[in-house]
Amino acid sequence: QVQLVESGGGFVQPGGSLRLSCAASGSLFRRYDMRWYRQAPGKQRELVATITSDSSTNYLDSVKGRFTISRDNAKNMLYLQMNGLKPEDTAVYDCNAHSPVLGDYWGQGTQVTVSS
Repeated sequence: QVQLVESGGGFVQPGGSLRLSCAASGSLFRRYDMRWYRQAPGKQRELVATITSDSSTNYLDSVKGRFTISRDNAKNMLYLQMNGLKPEDTAVYDCNAHSPVLGDYWGQGTQVTVSS
């Protein structure tokens, strides 16, 4: 079992930056594909970025070139560096640990608000 705790959300003006962090418990972190999802009010949850267990990455088209997902397996940490933030990036951001063998786990979410 994995427990995930996100941090780093907040309020930022358009064009600003934030770095989200997700701390994971347990010794099997490196075996999970890790993902960042977001959900804006009244909208469906969408997959923002993925980093696999072998550190391959993939991004939602609208965040490519602005967001960077990374992981530190030694520290059991997942990150999302968000630059050039736009109002449409406003959402609750959740980290997810996924493994077809070990299961799916979610954090509690962190709010990101981009507004002038």
